[in-house]
Amino acid sequence: MTILTHPTQKRDPEIPLSRRARETRLPPNAAASLKAKALRAEGRDIIDLTIGEPDFDTPEHIKDAAIQAMRRGETKYTPAAGTQALRDAVSRKLARENELDYPARQIAIANGAKQIIFNAFAATLDTGDEVIIPTPAWSSFQDAAAFNDGTPRLVPCPASTGFKLTPEALERAITPKTRWLVLNSPSNPSGAVYNADELEALADVLRRHPQVLVLLDEIYEHVHFLPGPPASLTRVAPDLLDRILLITGVSKTYAMTGWRIGFGAGPLPLIKAMIMVQAQACSGVNAIAQAAAITALDGDQSFVERAAAAYKSRRDIVVNAFAGSPHIDLVAPDGGLFAFPSCASVIGRKTPQGRLIDTDLAFGDYLLETEGVASVNGGSFDLPGHFRLSIAADANSIEEACRRIARACARLG
Repeated sequence: MTILTHPTQKRDPEIPLSRRARETRLPPNAAASLKAKALRAEGRDIIDLTIGEPDFDTPEHIKDAAIQAMRRGETKYTPAAGTQALRDAVSRKLARENELDYPARQIAIANGAKQIIFNAFAATLDTGDEVIIPTPAWSSFQDAAAFNDGTPRLVPCPASTGFKLTPEALERAITPKTRWLVLNSPSNPSGAVYNADELEALADVLRRHPQVLVLLDEIYEHVHFLPGPPASLTRVAPDLLDRILLITGVSKTYAMTGWRIGFGAGPLPLIKAMIMVQAQACSGVNAIAQAAAITALDGDQSFVERAAAAYKSRRDIVVNAFAGSPHIDLVAPDGGLFAFPSCASVIGRKTPQGRLIDTDLAFGDYLLETEGVASVNGGSFDLPGHFRLSIAADANSIEEACRRIARACARLG
């Protein structure tokens, strides 16, 4: 049998790409993780702290629910909005945990919270519409806005403000073209958590600008380290609910990252438009994962508390390791799966080999090459001079990583 060789197997074909494709980047955390994995495959001793993926396994009762769903034959197409059963479960969750009354028709299910964000921007942004993004911020906020013809308007929020947006900075950033404000609390990458007074001050600004919608990303809502539940704009300013898209999911809370279930709750016209976008992009989320998510939301919640306690313990390891460090400054994260230390004091110094550490990216490369610690540089989150460490790893690995970072810093001249 003769096998024909396609001409493109001999050389890369020249395919005209859209502006969107040309300008889109691989998420920096994914790029850093790929580099770490490649070095590990070469036999290097690498501690990978690049990804905010829980190191716990999905609880057994959730996996069992997926198996039972398959045995019941729940393996068919699902509605683009999500199954009625899961939307009802999300409605119950929001009432029980968030004190919010969202009927199922105001809830959309997607392939992770990331797709909810993308769908929202696709449904609302036209060329030139602006999206205010306080930085440091998860890069996908900016990329999703730009991919959908929006204009990201980045507002630096340095450590001196606790990495939080101030009402004065918000007021300055709003223009007649502003369409969205992104609020992520607890935050990726900084771990910042807004309190009720801070949210009320932002709400006062938003009341003066009724054209501004709020994308409220609370995917880390169950990973917080302060007493009591974290404050939410939905409770602080219920008069703004008709302008808020609340986003969360099961990935971080229940160690279900690979199941790809996120959900958004918001005004009915927005939810309808987002569902229409998803119907054209990928249709409904897979039935088996949705069945598992119902059990996650309605079932035993003891795992959630245990995981949160473990993350707090790991957070404390990082905080204690850098306390009093002459090289690394850290604002203790109040929630989320990351620490975001400053490496500004080592910028401008040289390695033992004479290489200049001139950026946070160079510092991250130095840590990876000399000590096998994989991190993500702060410039990837639009706040240079920092680096992000995931605490979604076992305590021993985190302790060892902190020791290696201190050792690497001490060698700089």
